[in-house]
Amino acid sequence: MSPETVDTIIADGTVVTPTGTIDAAVAIDGETIAAVGAEESLPVADQRIDASDRLVMPGVIDPHVHVGEDPFTIDTYQTASEAAALGGTTTFVNFAWEGWDGETSIYEPETTLVEGIRAQKEAAADALVDHSSHGVLATERDATIEQLEPALEEGVTSFKLFTAYEHGVSYGFMNQALRRIAELDAVGIFHTEDATVCDQLTEQFRAEGKGDPEWYPRSRPDYAEAMAADDVARMAQEAGAKYYGLHTSCRKSAEVLERYQDDGSQIRAETCTHYTVYDDSVFAERGNLPMIAPPIRKPDDVDAMFEHLRGGALSVVSTDHCGYKRESKEVENWWDSTFGANALQTSLPVFHDEAVHERGFSYPALVRLMSTNPARTFGMPEKGTLEPGTDADVVVFDPAETYTIDADENGSEADFSIYEGRDVTGRVEQTFVRGELVADDGEIVADPGHGSFVERDLPDWEQ
Repeated sequence: MSPETVDTIIADGTVVTPTGTIDAAVAIDGETIAAVGAEESLPVADQRIDASDRLVMPGVIDPHVHVGEDPFTIDTYQTASEAAALGGTTTFVNFAWEGWDGETSIYEPETTLVEGIRAQKEAAADALVDHSSHGVLATERDATIEQLEPALEEGVTSFKLFTAYEHGVSYGFMNQALRRIAELDAVGIFHTEDATVCDQLTEQFRAEGKGDPEWYPRSRPDYAEAMAADDVARMAQEAGAKYYGLHTSCRKSAEVLERYQDDGSQIRAETCTHYTVYDDSVFAERGNLPMIAPPIRKPDDVDAMFEHLRGGALSVVSTDHCGYKRESKEVENWWDSTFGANALQTSLPVFHDEAVHERGFSYPALVRLMSTNPARTFGMPEKGTLEPGTDADVVVFDPAETYTIDADENGSEADFSIYEGRDVTGRVEQTFVRGELVADDGEIVADPGHGSFVERDLPDWEQ
C-alpha cells in the first residue's frame, strides 16, 4: 500500500527495466522506491522532477573498481564516489586486500583478509555512493583459507584470486580455495593471464629495448588470457564453485567461457567499457595512458565483446577503475608505467554511445548489463532494479545529448581520461542514491558520507 504522500516523483520519463520500457512515473519515499505507474495514480509528492524526453533507469552497479585502501589507485572513497555519482554509478564493489610479502602490498605481510575488509570499511567514511568489497586472496597460507567464513560475516561473499603478478597464487592453492568457496556457496572471481607467458615476453622485450607502448599488448597475448581462463574455469567446474571472469578482453577467452557455460557450469564473466570501444591502435594514439591489463586488443576482439554480450557468455560491463596521475603513465618504457585507467565517470555515457547508439543494443539490455546482472551476480537484491520496496538508486539520463569528454571535469583524482576528446551521445543528468539526489547537471549536490557499505547475500545463480 502506497503512502499518502512521498518525497519525490520523477514524472513524464521513459522508465527502463531489465525487460522493457514504459512511460511511467517513479515515486520515491525515504530511501526506497514507493511505486512505479501513471502519475495520477501515485501519491502527492513534495518534489516533482520533470523527466520529459529522458530515461529513468536503475543506478549503475560497477562490480570492479580500485578505490580507497588499494595498491592500484590514488582515489579515495570521496573522489571515486564523486566520479561515480557524476557518471550514474550508485554502487561499486572494490577490493579488500590481505597483506603479502611484496613491493606493492600496502599492509604488513601478516595482515589478515578480515583486517583488510575492516580497513576498507573504515576508509569509506566520506563515500557519496554505496559500496562493497571483494576479498583478495594474495598469499598461500592455510590462514587465508580460514578467513573466508569470517569474511562472509563481514558481508563479503566473493573472493578474488590472481594467476599473475607478485600477489598471484599457484593453481594448487587456487584449487584449494575454490573447493572452500564452493562449500561456502560464495563466488570466486579471477584475473586470468598465464604469468609464465607474460613474464617471459616482458623480459624478452625489455632485453630487446622494445619500450614503445605499441609493444605492450604483445607482452600479454590473448592466448595467455585464454589459457588461464580455461584452467581456472575447469577447476571451478570440478569444485562446483561459482566462477566470475574479470575483464574479459578477447574472443579466445570469451569462447572458452562460453564453452563451459554450455555444459551447465556456474560460469559467468564480464568485459570492461574500454574493451568495447578501443582496439590496440589506441597505444599509438595515446601512448601509455590506456595501458591496462589485460591489454586492449584487436578490432575483431571488440566485435567479439558485443557478440558475447548479446549471446550471454558475457553478462556484465564494468570499468576496472584505477585512479592514476598522468605522470605515472608518461614514462620512457611501457613496463615502468602504472597499469589501469579511471572510468567511473564516463562508463555509462561511453558504453551507451557505443552499444545503443552505434550497435543497436536496447535500453533494457543496457540496464541488464550495467545494473541488474551485477546486482544478481553479487548478491544485492535491493540494487539494480526500480521495483517498489527496493533502494531508490535512480539515474535520469538524456539519451540524445551529445558532448565531448573532458578530463578537466574529472571527479576522480586522475588528471586524464582515456576517453579525452571523445564525442558521446547520452549524458547523466541526475543521480539518486537511496532517495537522495547526489549529482545534478554535472555537479555534486550532496555531502560526503551518504554512501553505505552493502552487506551482500550469497547469490543464487539458478535464478
